[in-house]
Amino acid sequence: MRFDVTHLTVYDWGAPAPVADCRLRLSPIERRRQKVHLSRLAFDPEPDHVVDEVDWFGNHVTRIAFRAPHSRLTLRSTATVTVEPMPALDPRLSPPWEEIAAHAALSRSLAPDDPVQFVFPSRLVGLTPAVTRWTAEVFPPGRPILEAVLALNTRIHAEFRYAPGVTDVATPLARVFEEKRGVCQDFAHVMIAGLRGLGLPAAYVGGYLRTLPPPGRPRLEGADAMHAWVEVWCGPSLGWIGFDPTNAILASDDHIVVAFGRDYADTAPVIGILSSSGEQGLAVSVDVVEVPAPITGLAGAEFAAPPA
Repeated sequence: MRFDVTHLTVYDWGAPAPVADCRLRLSPIERRRQKVHLSRLAFDPEPDHVVDEVDWFGNHVTRIAFRAPHSRLTLRSTATVTVEPMPALDPRLSPPWEEIAAHAALSRSLAPDDPVQFVFPSRLVGLTPAVTRWTAEVFPPGRPILEAVLALNTRIHAEFRYAPGVTDVATPLARVFEEKRGVCQDFAHVMIAGLRGLGLPAAYVGGYLRTLPPPGRPRLEGADAMHAWVEVWCGPSLGWIGFDPTNAILASDDHIVVAFGRDYADTAPVIGILSSSGEQGLAVSVDVVEVPAPITGLAGAEFAAPPA
């Protein structure tokens, strides 16, 4: 599927901010099954300094700095992305999960997406014995890796309650697990902690999820949101596969990847410092719209496909 994505973020400062420095991860990245055709960032006001770079995990990072007072900051990210669906897989035919853990433990690579990078505790995801024991209940000896991870994916969806506003980025993972409530970021962190506790490589993915309205209802602009899910390394033949515990589904062509890392700290869409006072206001809207796939003509020219 091909999508046009618009992500609008507006900050209002309680008092004019004379200085601000931010790092932005708002541009989708190229991945297996994902191609980025267009990506732009716009700012209001214009920053005094803009630097584009790529971080260790291959995420696009834009650093911006302001040296003039401003009371509002608007960030607008637009992109056109094609995402291919996941191929059909038979979970029963995947390797035993212990084989995957053993293979990851023997890796000597320092590549950013090598599984060994994702088996150790990270800044926001520590190894929690209670989470490890709970996860192990669906990982009996010899169970195929895909079958076991799908069971964990479903279990989180069934046992945890989606409750916006009860957690934030500083909420300890142990508390989320004890109370069994939170949002997609929390569910992803719990899943990652459980898998790493068993020696399995698990990564945090931040991006967008295209949502569909109920039958007969118009689609609402800005109804989509930033989303989080998990990628699990399932061996050399299968590679990294995405699992969405918030919805108990595989990540497929409705999931658009913006950033990939060990936990939310590696993928935060906006992070930085500023000098100001008073309360801060924040408004965020995301719009993900499916667009017709182009038809490639002579000499590679692209033409929009006619409506069905």
